[in-house]
Amino acid sequence: MKIFSGKSFRQAAILAGCLLPLWSQPALADRIKDLASIQGVRNNQLIGYGIVVGLDSTGDQTTQTPFTTQAIANMLAQMGVGLSADQTAKLQLKNVAAVMVTANLQAFAKPGQPLDVTVSSMGNAKSLRGGTLLMTPLKGADGQVYAMAQGNVLVGGAGASAGGAKVTVNHLSAGRIPAGATVERAVPTPVGQGPYIHYELANADFGTVQRLVEAINKAMGSGTAQAVDGRQIRVRAPEDPDARVSFLGRVDNLEVTPMAAMAKIIVNPRTGSVVMNQKVTIDACAVAHGNLSVVVGEQPGGAFQAPTTDIQVKQDNGSLMTVKAGASLADVVKALNALGANPLDLLAILQAMKAAGALRADLEVI
Repeated sequence: MKIFSGKSFRQAAILAGCLLPLWSQPALADRIKDLASIQGVRNNQLIGYGIVVGLDSTGDQTTQTPFTTQAIANMLAQMGVGLSADQTAKLQLKNVAAVMVTANLQAFAKPGQPLDVTVSSMGNAKSLRGGTLLMTPLKGADGQVYAMAQGNVLVGGAGASAGGAKVTVNHLSAGRIPAGATVERAVPTPVGQGPYIHYELANADFGTVQRLVEAINKAMGSGTAQAVDGRQIRVRAPEDPDARVSFLGRVDNLEVTPMAAMAKIIVNPRTGSVVMNQKVTIDACAVAHGNLSVVVGEQPGGAFQAPTTDIQVKQDNGSLMTVKAGASLADVVKALNALGANPLDLLAILQAMKAAGALRADLEVI
């Protein structure tokens, strides 16, 4: 039997004390408002066509963007400045750019509240930096005006060009105006129909729906919540507006441990990104992958000879490699890294493994 010294015993006690909270830590829980939303409580998108002025010769080229000239002529006409067709055609508007203005009207927004707007060039303007957006009505899907936007455009970038050389930092053809719009019309947002409201999960899951129903009934009383399907829950709520708001505030902050997410791999072929969650597993399989490259070159001919084209097709040798089964995310990553494939090659390998039944995950291409 091994006898611990006093120092060793103290170290062991400290280590046990540090690990005890980890052993006794419960599974992470989410609030109901992080898992579901109330039916009918939603945002609305707004859009408008506007003009940005005050640019430093970085605006639209009127010969290629006639709509900018037409917009300026219409705006001046509304202000009492009439231009003939010849005068309109001769306008040189290097300091003006036509833009699309977009905003997100949040639920329960009231007239007078500010909104952030995004301003994006729709012509060939080089930059919107330093420009000012003129008064622009923002409309909803029904064609009604819900906000008015105006203000100085903030562009998070810089650029310069001279002698055919050009340097650009970040994106210059789009910017934002914080609190640049004012709500002019409210969108009715009913919270429930009669004595009931409906919660809708962001992702359909029967197990999570059942846990939400149990948490609400435990906190608010038996029979308060009922599951409608794998996404929707019907909840009986007070009909008095003040009592209903208080009731929803309590329900939103109830904590629920959702069911484990399904195994999924997200693939983005444009950027070569591959993201997988911890539920992904693989079965043992054999993989051989070789890169195929095609090189087309042209050799200049002589004085009386036409140039010749040279085409070479090359395929790298790909040996058959065994991929060990992996029961955890660390095992899967280790097995895929052993193949030595770059991200773009990995996309093809994952698709082939999925088709062969060796990949235990849902493969989604975005």
